Amino acid sequence: MNMRSTRSTVRFSTPFTLSGYSDELPAGDYEILVEEELLQGLSFEAYRRTATYLTVRGRGRHAGRSERRAISDSDLQEALGRDQGATKKNDQSDAALSPQEDET
Repeated sequence: MNMRSTRSTVRFSTPFTLSGYSDELPAGDYEILVEEELLQGLSFEAYRRTATYLTVRGRGRHAGRSERRAISDSDLQEALGRDQGATKKNDQSDAALSPQEDET
């Protein structure tokens, strides 16, 4: 069975959570590792995703350590969507906080 791995980086602008994990992760860059297997018996090359992992770097007394957390692609996309929504909301709220003119 032929396998391949692909690494990419995602950026969260706000703290976030992932389904299946209770802790909140800080904003920042996170490495994503996707493992896929080659589908046999086809007349063209195709791969099937077998696993997706998010690498979490340790903080505080765990600095220097890292952990790979198994996640689903749909949970990752949902977390990224929430992050984009929160970022847009924060950008819009800055405009709402601009000073208003006195009407006296």
